[in-house]
Amino acid sequence: MPTDLTLIPIVDEGLGNSTYLLDLGDGRALVLDPERDLRQVRSEAQRRKLTIAYAVETHLHADFISGVRELADLEGATVLAPDVGPRGFAVTALADGDTIDLGRFTLRALFTPGHSPEHMSYLLNEGDQLRGVFTGGSLMVGTAGRTDLAGPGHTLPLARAQYHSLQRLMELPDETPVWPTHGVGSFCSSSIGGERVSTIGKERAANPLLQVDGEDAFVEALLGSLGTFPEYFLRLGEINHKGPAVLGSTPTLTSLTTADVEDLVDEGAQVVDVRPAAEFADGHILGALSITLRPVFATWLGWLADPNRPVVIIRSANQNSDDIVWEAAKVGFDTLAGELQGGMDGWNGPVDAGTVTLQSANQLAAQSLTSMLDIRQEGEFTAGHIAGAVHIELGALSKQLDQAPDGPVVVMCGHGERAMGAASILAKAGHSDVRVLDGCPADLAHATGRELQVGS
Repeated sequence: MPTDLTLIPIVDEGLGNSTYLLDLGDGRALVLDPERDLRQVRSEAQRRKLTIAYAVETHLHADFISGVRELADLEGATVLAPDVGPRGFAVTALADGDTIDLGRFTLRALFTPGHSPEHMSYLLNEGDQLRGVFTGGSLMVGTAGRTDLAGPGHTLPLARAQYHSLQRLMELPDETPVWPTHGVGSFCSSSIGGERVSTIGKERAANPLLQVDGEDAFVEALLGSLGTFPEYFLRLGEINHKGPAVLGSTPTLTSLTTADVEDLVDEGAQVVDVRPAAEFADGHILGALSITLRPVFATWLGWLADPNRPVVIIRSANQNSDDIVWEAAKVGFDTLAGELQGGMDGWNGPVDAGTVTLQSANQLAAQSLTSMLDIRQEGEFTAGHIAGAVHIELGALSKQLDQAPDGPVVVMCGHGERAMGAASILAKAGHSDVRVLDGCPADLAHATGRELQVGS
């Protein structure tokens, strides 16, 4: 008889993904869709006295650098992955129907293209019993994986493939647990879902994409739900295919003096200030890009920073440098130029302390400002925004600066961190009076007695 299943989801709230650690019952473990930052995976395995024997991929990831090569090279794990042509490192390539004997369990590959051309789901069996299905970026909770990451020419064919893949998964019994990789907060999702795990029956009954009538209606619904995604998604898949560099231990941040930083900037480096928004507003290095260190830091670093230029980090004393370098490594920033010694207290150069301010809704309401810039995602904006606000998504702002309103301008997002990033871009471009809303548009609407406008 099957016994209890020890499956530990390790959730990256920032990227919106789940890595799964499966206890195989004999001192070994399987890890599915691991990210490059393996600290928590290793901690969970060590706590349970497990050796990681298998590292499994459902597809070539676009939103993060995979950790399977790291596990293979440093821990001797066998990599199981879809067959997508020769890789730059050893893998056991799987095709549809291939089965891997894991001892107590077996893993069977189920070809489910759509999110990517090579996408594979995996059925986990214990003896004759199906224990669940790892669906990666195919079937998700309340939605499905986006199909536009392989290039515009592949979007429609992959959407049609996604329809058939989901129909194939619907052949499984209703009680089958569904363990997706992508979930809430993932830009690989076609929309925002709810819970991170589900069952085939729940998705059959409630997933909007499974309620539509036929393939054409599915394709229309799926493609109509797609928002923008970070441009770095277009380069990480190939890095994962060739095989990312094995980092091993945590990369170090070289300590830099003011002179070092100035020299690096003169040579083309970019300064990324990871301090809280309020600290950035109080004073920052001229031209610095504000990306607050928080769970979504990796996404916005990958979206806003140039991967071809060295990065100098400015942090607060209470911010962990290990977290910074691993978040950066997740999205391909393997070697940071270093960090300013002592943070802003160690800076002896010019400081911008007046261009950007952080203000409450009540403070801004008292100023009767009319120029407003909302830099949230399209779905957030259409759900409710201040009438008259110009809408430019943060990820597009650098390319659409000519559309940004002149100062003084109020910049807003959901809390203030993204808006501070936008403010830093505006300041670098020459805007001299940028006021960041400390809060959300609803706060400003309430303070000014306005109603939020719904729609575009």
